[in-house]
Amino acid sequence: MTEKDIETQAEEVNEQDQEREQAQIIMTWFQHIQEVMKEQFPEYEVDGQIGNNPTYGPMFAFTLTREEKSTSCGFFLNEVMRNFQTNPNAGLWLSSFFVDLLRSPDSHPLPNPPQSEDEAKDLLDKHIVPYCAKTVREEFPDQKIYVDLELNEEHGPVLEAGFVAVEDGNNTCALPLQYLMTLYLLNRDPAEPLIQAMYRLYEENNLGQ
Repeated sequence: MTEKDIETQAEEVNEQDQEREQAQIIMTWFQHIQEVMKEQFPEYEVDGQIGNNPTYGPMFAFTLTREEKSTSCGFFLNEVMRNFQTNPNAGLWLSSFFVDLLRSPDSHPLPNPPQSEDEAKDLLDKHIVPYCAKTVREEFPDQKIYVDLELNEEHGPVLEAGFVAVEDGNNTCALPLQYLMTLYLLNRDPAEPLIQAMYRLYEENNLGQ
């Protein structure tokens, strides 16, 4: 066996160790969050699953079931870790995504992912993008809002929004369409991060004055 072969084997073993370690971290977080869900919703049966998005990394989805009715919602591991490390009310943050869904008399399974590019385009063009544009405009009724699709070199197609009144400096925010689609498929509100970004612009530019 040559020195190069030994180096290659050592690298492979190292990679496998890192993968095992990462899988262990993901599983530890998953089990922790599932326990938090059980504490937050003791009257429900709590099931969970782990997935992976090629762009956004590991994801968790949890389903609350009671009397034939089930409600599912998903999260990115990185946002869960960030919240549980910095937010003293992380359990409430987590449960808040289920509260509105649970108020509805209907079950809320995770939406089926589009099966083709045409289906994905339809979902974005006819539902997600118009919904985000309408929701952002309703959030700031006193402002004229600019919403448009743009192409970003790094992130591909993005939904861009901004305040028409702001002409200089940081006057727009943009989110990748793929990210908005992923939120939708996790039963999350795709307009929420756009609204949060718009509030930051609103405050930075003193539009409430």
